[in-house]
Amino acid sequence: MAKLKRLGLFFFAKLQAIMLGMIGLATGIVYSFGGAVYDMSTTGSVNQGTALAFLALLGIPILFACIGFAIGLIEALVYNLFAKWFGGIESQFNNG
Repeated sequence: MAKLKRLGLFFFAKLQAIMLGMIGLATGIVYSFGGAVYDMSTTGSVNQGTALAFLALLGIPILFACIGFAIGLIEALVYNLFAKWFGGIESQFNNG
């Protein structure tokens, strides 16, 4: 059995930032294109608000990535603290 006793703070924070950034990109796509489809189906044209919603393709992934970095940093700190007290997570790996 192998034990994971410590997480690298910035490695885990970057990993969380990348994962939440991808979720933010998917959310931005749904938000932007969903709003455009809704406007086209109800009014027949795209208004300024919908055009500005396409900025969500940039803003939401950046916001989610920043939040993911902060959360990942906190999670790694908490894990490292508890791993000192309780010994970490035990895992078994197959060697081929």
